[in-house]
Amino acid sequence: MSLKLSLHTVPEVPLEAESITPDRLADLSEADIAALPVHHGNQQSSIGDFFSVSGNGNSEIQIEGDLTRVKLIGVGMTYGRIIIEGNVGLHVGAAMSGGEIIVKGDAGDWVGPEMSGGRIVVKGNAGHLVGSVYRGGRIGMRGGEIIIHGNAGNEVGNGMRSGLIAIGGDCGDFTGVNMLAGTIIVVGKLGWRCGAGMKRGAIVSMHDAELLPTFSYACTYQPAFLRLYLLHLNELGLPISDAHMNGQYRRFSGDAVELNRGEALLLKS
Repeated sequence: MSLKLSLHTVPEVPLEAESITPDRLADLSEADIAALPVHHGNQQSSIGDFFSVSGNGNSEIQIEGDLTRVKLIGVGMTYGRIIIEGNVGLHVGAAMSGGEIIVKGDAGDWVGPEMSGGRIVVKGNAGHLVGSVYRGGRIGMRGGEIIIHGNAGNEVGNGMRSGLIAIGGDCGDFTGVNMLAGTIIVVGKLGWRCGAGMKRGAIVSMHDAELLPTFSYACTYQPAFLRLYLLHLNELGLPISDAHMNGQYRRFSGDAVELNRGEALLLKS
């Protein structure tokens, strides 16, 4: 049996709900969970002021309702599963190191910033800065997986150091900006200036893209490692075709303003 939180009062301003993680709610009674603090704007409230609490469970939390104004769910979680039956707000899964978060609707900006492990799956679209570093920081996503079935906004994987980000639809501008390492796979189209300032890592797209002049063509080949990633993504439900799996990819090295050890792989049409 899982713990269920049902939104009964839609917050009028953003609700900071960092206490909603398996780590924090495990072994607590329904009354204890309802009494846990959340911040509604500049006011301290409790989970029970917004959610009905039922059931129990040490590892799985189901959340129902329109959570567009609820942010910081799953922050720092280390294990277990959170299932969100709709949309969710900012910073879902920030700095998480284990477990899984499934969002069955859309997610706001900052999905999984600076996470180091675990998996986040968004069935709809995501906003800007998926798996990115916070402003003023140096390192973004450090491990784990973020799977977006729809489109994503700008700066996906900004400062990313390790792990996998996969986008089933299109990406905005500056995908992989300042990327240190790791892999970003975009089934749809890339926006402008992808890979700007990247040092290492791979950005893959199944469409042609206009790259910066600081990227240089290296070769056309069939990357063996990519097939393993695509098989994995196909199992997770992303639209991977035989052409993606067996196609030839044009490899570009960049960014030459940095180490020039990153790569952009574009499926040859």
